[in-house]
Amino acid sequence: LIAALKKTPLFDFHKEHGGKMVEFAGWSMPVQYKDSHIASHIHTREHCSIFDVSHMLQTKIHGRDRVKFMESLVVADISELKDNQGTLSLFTNEKGGIIDDLIVTKTDQGYLYIVSNAGCADKDSAHMKARLAEFKAAGFDVDLEYLDEALIALQGPTMARVLQEGLKEDLSKLTFMTSTLTTVFGVPDCRVTRCGYTGEDGVEISVTQSRVVELTEKLLANSEVKLAGLAARDSLRLEAGLCLYGNDIDESTTPVEATLVWTIGKRRRQNRDFPGADIIIPQIKAKTDRKRVGLVSTGPPVRQHTPVLSPDGKVIGEVTSGCPSPCLKKNIAMAYVDAAFAKNGTAIQVEVRKKAVPATISKMPFVPTKYYSG
Repeated sequence: LIAALKKTPLFDFHKEHGGKMVEFAGWSMPVQYKDSHIASHIHTREHCSIFDVSHMLQTKIHGRDRVKFMESLVVADISELKDNQGTLSLFTNEKGGIIDDLIVTKTDQGYLYIVSNAGCADKDSAHMKARLAEFKAAGFDVDLEYLDEALIALQGPTMARVLQEGLKEDLSKLTFMTSTLTTVFGVPDCRVTRCGYTGEDGVEISVTQSRVVELTEKLLANSEVKLAGLAARDSLRLEAGLCLYGNDIDESTTPVEATLVWTIGKRRRQNRDFPGADIIIPQIKAKTDRKRVGLVSTGPPVRQHTPVLSPDGKVIGEVTSGCPSPCLKKNIAMAYVDAAFAKNGTAIQVEVRKKAVPATISKMPFVPTKYYSG
């Protein structure tokens, strides 16, 4: 089975640096390195870490009708984005469910740059290809290009200090969710986007496969920087209140239930012209029966599928992601609960090992985010 797993261009590099490899979305990925998961998590919050995210699907959309094409698939207002600005968006289906979450960047190079999830790569590309065929048949000018680039994320409060040494541009001009094509530590044609999945200031760097090891080594030469794996990535994103596709959102959850209404562009809402709009838009006004919330508890850890109970012991929902928070020293989790219990501060219970444990609905992010807005 191991032989069948896909490998990123950093696979050998991970092994050489003590990476403990596990299966993730069909890829062999490092779950951690020599440092413990907790140490790596804290290092990212206090210094900075490199994450290999080359397993994610990177796509370019070319052609005169690229914005129209992308807006036929997602909820975002892409035409209103400035050049080199990006946004988190959602692929939705006609039932209002979420096919995947993705980042769309409107580059000044004549294409849209898309990053979507590894676990949805086959589904997403089939979905885009099917729509592409419709668009081409209707005479629109649009094309898809799947990128073979590596992708690394440099995340943490000292990221800018580390990266600036390898850039001619002034990083202070690159604000959260903006992107630039540049040379990084001598490696040309890198797309640097100020975003990430940790809640910290950070960038994701798309880089040619043949030079990703070189770039990673140059970044690691700075003592601020360490390698981090999937374990830290998961606890960091959960503290930041960020959804993991397949856990916290999927085709059975709508953007309204998932409290992701902010991703739906105002113009898109008015025009009702995105997939599933006829289901999603009425939900915005009418509210939904259940809602994605944060919760905190002490005692035994709360994991995915843990039942959430009302104070009198009725099942009112289920945990979709949970872990002990290394920063807060208590358990944090995301769950879908009955709307009546979704208010912050509401006392509820979670059923851990057949025992009801007190918990509280909490606002997210659990740990304040530190995105750089200039």
